[in-house]
Amino acid sequence: MLGRGHGRGHGYSRGTRMGAEAPCDRVRLPAERRNVPLPGSTGGMMTKERLQKLIARSGLCSRRDADRLVSEGRVTVNGQTAALGDKADPATDHIKVDGKRLKAAEPNRYVLLYKPRAVMTTCDDPEERTTVIDLVRPIVKERVFPVGRLDYQSEGLLLLTNDGDLAARVTHPRYGVVREYMVKIRGDLDENQIHQLRAGTTVDGHHVKPLSAARVRKSPGGTSTWWCVEVTEGRTHEVRQLFFRAGHLVQRLRRSAIGPLRDSSLRAGDFRMLTEEEVKSLRRAAGQEPKPSQAKRAQKRKPVKRSASAKHRGRPKNRR
Repeated sequence: MLGRGHGRGHGYSRGTRMGAEAPCDRVRLPAERRNVPLPGSTGGMMTKERLQKLIARSGLCSRRDADRLVSEGRVTVNGQTAALGDKADPATDHIKVDGKRLKAAEPNRYVLLYKPRAVMTTCDDPEERTTVIDLVRPIVKERVFPVGRLDYQSEGLLLLTNDGDLAARVTHPRYGVVREYMVKIRGDLDENQIHQLRAGTTVDGHHVKPLSAARVRKSPGGTSTWWCVEVTEGRTHEVRQLFFRAGHLVQRLRRSAIGPLRDSSLRAGDFRMLTEEEVKSLRRAAGQEPKPSQAKRAQKRKPVKRSASAKHRGRPKNRR
């Protein structure tokens, strides 16, 4: 499905384990406390999960924002303020965020949007500027959120989803999901400036440098140049800061790829749903699923059954 936004509001318990008492001393617990299915229930053991994971899966916000909600004391479980690291079972525990009951998990949605310039990469804006969420409503009814950031004046591909697990992996530098940008600057970089660009700079107290940086083409007359830059950090204004350190201001910045995701057919404001294969490839890039080569090696490592004669072969014979 392909949609197009045209402005604001438009757009295409674990059970108790008994000890080792003698049989005559054992007390049989009721079914609801023995972690067994009750009559008429669907059965199965319920396990507790971390709160931030449950919140992200509900589509309320990303995993990182869920961490902040818990640390700020805005999450309660059965009336008690939760802390980071706490776990809960949504089937049996009463979970609230800002006093409101946490909704059940929605089906996962994955939206690829071409964010235009002058659009906020956020779910809402106090100044009532157009946001990326405005562009996908009312086609996308689930509560999706943007994965990562694109500056207000930047454009290009942006992933929106309610899958908090995948979003956390795509944005975290540890998993090395590569973002590719096309960057237009005035004039061109000389050899010394190219060295400065590739050496990196400091953003938010962290040293960052591009995975790669290469000149793509020059405009007629050489008044401007397009560069292709790959990064894995994804910090705010990272690409702009890299070129600023090299002595150039960015005139235009467009994200052209997120890991394996590309789509040159999308225009500003267009969006579509990811295919199943695209979701799988993104999961592989983020380390959620094994790569095909790894899966094949795992299949080849099946244990070999030894025959009875082979098991006894080589053993010394019993001597009387």
